[in-house]
Amino acid sequence: MLGASDAAAAGPEHVVVPVAYDAILLAGFGGPEGQDDVIPFLKNVTRGRGIPEERLEEVAHHYRHFGGVSPINDQNRELKAALEAELARRAIDLPVYWGNRNWDPYLADALQAAYDDGHRTLLGIATSAYSSFSSCRQYREDFALALESTRLHGEVTIDKVRQYFDHPGFVTPFVEALTSGVRELLEQLGEADAARDIRVLFATHSIPTTDAERSGPRDRDFGEGGAYAAQHLAVSEVVAAETARALGLERLEWELVYQSRSGPPTQPWLEPDINDRIAELPAEGVRAVAIVPVGFLSDHMEVLWDLDNEATESADEAGLASVRVATPGSHAAFVRGLVDLVLERRDGTPPADRPAMTELGPWFDVCRPGCCENVRAGFKPAVSGVAP
Repeated sequence: MLGASDAAAAGPEHVVVPVAYDAILLAGFGGPEGQDDVIPFLKNVTRGRGIPEERLEEVAHHYRHFGGVSPINDQNRELKAALEAELARRAIDLPVYWGNRNWDPYLADALQAAYDDGHRTLLGIATSAYSSFSSCRQYREDFALALESTRLHGEVTIDKVRQYFDHPGFVTPFVEALTSGVRELLEQLGEADAARDIRVLFATHSIPTTDAERSGPRDRDFGEGGAYAAQHLAVSEVVAAETARALGLERLEWELVYQSRSGPPTQPWLEPDINDRIAELPAEGVRAVAIVPVGFLSDHMEVLWDLDNEATESADEAGLASVRVATPGSHAAFVRGLVDLVLERRDGTPPADRPAMTELGPWFDVCRPGCCENVRAGFKPAVSGVAP
């Protein structure tokens, strides 16, 4: 298995052998930090897809609205600092190196820096919680590409923590945020029945249906939308139930919606679109929406533009009260959870002792053959998974 530690090399679903990792590699998506960066960044993101520059300019205006600066890099700097503080608090001697897939600092540079500092056994954390090509496998491919471009294959090993969509550290911040958001809506509405008048919309990035169907291992049927949809549905159900319990409510009505579609109209993507659903809700007797960006770790561009701008505008046009609840960001529970995931792998914790808040977890340490493959792009080497 490419670039794996000895404990993971044979490809077990869960690694139960301790590994003496000596550094953490935090992998981000990346984003522009000035107007001149916007188009080069978008070209990096869409490389190999043949997207014309005029289409890139349509997307660029989202970034230009914010001065050409994506908040994602600062958010990853904040997350890195919070991880370092939590590791220090627990007296865990593991330095954190941060690199991006699509913008400076790049993963290859972070990998080279870790190597130059004497580290050889790295554990990766991707800033994405779910299973799909873009949210898991592409990070694994970029780890492999970084090993190739630095010529450190055979010199450095890179394992990766499991997808953590249902880890309590990821789920708890959403429960807290939604609890606060529903309270806010109830205050705005005055006399209201939360289950009747408020609809919770769990929002995540839409992806092509072909990618969704191939998300997760090939030997398991997750139903329509593959593991990607199944994971989001399972987490949303838990967050809604825990929030209702916290508020003393019998139930909250909720649904999973999608946002940020970017493919051609002829290519099927996951639906329904959040704006389409918001427009339909008044006819169903709904008076308010709580928008939960359950697919996102932090308030980056797809949250600030697609939810805070477009979805909020759709709610206003429909005459609905709305609130967009917070993402985990550097929430203390989330940071503690990431460190717990590191310790799972360091200590070889058995799966029965690993926390998971849905029946789908705990997810695999080592991705299964064909997991989350992109048939359009073809096979590419990836770490932390059994080939192909």
